[in-house]
Amino acid sequence: MPPTAKRGQAAPASRPDPKAAAQQIAYPGRTARGKQDAPEAGPHVIVLFGATGDLARRKLLSGIAFLAVSGFTAGIRVVGSSLEEMSDDDFRTFARDSIAAVGARKLSDEQWERFAPLLSYVSQKAGPEALAAKVAAAEEELGGTGVRRLHYLSVPPRAASAVIEMLDKADLVARSRVVMEKPFGENLETAVALNREIHRTFQEKQIFRIDHFLGKEAAQNILAFRFANGLFEPIWNRNFIDHIQIDVPESLGLDARAAFYEPTGAYKDMVVTHLFQIMAFVAMEPPTALEPRAISEEKNKVFRSLEPILPEDAVRGQYGGYREEPGVHPDSDTETFIALRARVDNWRWAGVPFYLRTGKRMAEGMRIISIAFKEAPKSMFPTGSGIGAEGPDHLTFDLADESKVSLSFYGKRPGPGMRLEKLSMQFSTGETARRGDVLEAYERLILDAMRGDHTLFTTAEGIESLWDRSAPLLDNPPPVKSYAPGTWGPNAIHQLIAPHAWRLPFERRWRG
Repeated sequence: MPPTAKRGQAAPASRPDPKAAAQQIAYPGRTARGKQDAPEAGPHVIVLFGATGDLARRKLLSGIAFLAVSGFTAGIRVVGSSLEEMSDDDFRTFARDSIAAVGARKLSDEQWERFAPLLSYVSQKAGPEALAAKVAAAEEELGGTGVRRLHYLSVPPRAASAVIEMLDKADLVARSRVVMEKPFGENLETAVALNREIHRTFQEKQIFRIDHFLGKEAAQNILAFRFANGLFEPIWNRNFIDHIQIDVPESLGLDARAAFYEPTGAYKDMVVTHLFQIMAFVAMEPPTALEPRAISEEKNKVFRSLEPILPEDAVRGQYGGYREEPGVHPDSDTETFIALRARVDNWRWAGVPFYLRTGKRMAEGMRIISIAFKEAPKSMFPTGSGIGAEGPDHLTFDLADESKVSLSFYGKRPGPGMRLEKLSMQFSTGETARRGDVLEAYERLILDAMRGDHTLFTTAEGIESLWDRSAPLLDNPPPVKSYAPGTWGPNAIHQLIAPHAWRLPFERRWRG
């Protein structure tokens, strides 16, 4: 067994015995039952393009490390690749420093000792032959026969084509799957062209267009709430639901990402790739089975039923000081905020508005889905009793890692007379004995891609439908309205949602 590397130093480059490397070291709080609930994936070589980028530093390296040492796979080797020149040991040092500084999960010394020898590196500048040789060596360590490949493209959209071409020239398409990061295209024309180009090399069943929002525990809990409970599905329609809000404000700014954000903006960055995907989970019809093809088809039906997004149904905003950010054009019209009203034109949702909002430098960072139920048609309660004073009843999903759900309703305030107030029933996975089993979103999605499970990924048809419905707004965007950093967006958002009101900011907080 190689000696433990000191913090900040590379682990020795010696190659471990494959059987020894496959031994499991669980994270604290990880239960044996949790592993059994998720059958392990077969041996994989993960080729991580963009291995020195921000996403790899914050999420991907720590997520892959967790999967490697916690028993979810039969064996992993990681081949990192980017434009930088570095050795295997340099990459190991980079990976350990990144996980320790900003990784979603941390590694103990013993876990790092197991993970470090699984890492190797090849520069993209070295060409397809060098990449093929590195992957072949990694496959040999895993036993050679039956080893699959997962190519993770953590690269800008404009660089995806070059990576796909390199994989083709390196003869690394067989036995492989490819994970594509968002945004997938910039409009219908570019999305169709990108799909056409990728399909020249990879079949659709090999392609996994990732949306980390759908990897969150709470997002999948929407399916459980809807389809496993006779209490909710009968009222999940236009007869009982007044409107729905999907609200994802961010308190962070650009974080030195102006080169990406300036040509993209909030709508392309967040709405097409995240908020519409969440909306599909909320709005879809019951699938014939809880399996990828059936769920994807029901999501695509929602996208096909989505009415075009018109300029008058959107409010674009830009926080004060954005144009002074490094790399931003002084006359930039890029929106850092978007709120819109969407409609799904089908039998279940006719007449029910979906309000979507997201933006940078807002008052708080949250991820909320709020289902507003229709109020009682007639009230026998006297004036001043409090009925109707705090809005309709809501079912609220918090998509944070704690996976919280709340159902609010009117109830009698204790004491004499008939005075009503809003009460709530709340649930959080943090309050359960299984809280240690929660997977971080990228961990779940990487594992699903290794297994070939498309349930939480977007199809070519789905993404093209969304860009098609977005065309009116993208072709004729309304002017951006300024809003102060630390607020909830431009004042025009209140006219957009009237006569309703935004749920955020909450008047009532989650239980501690």
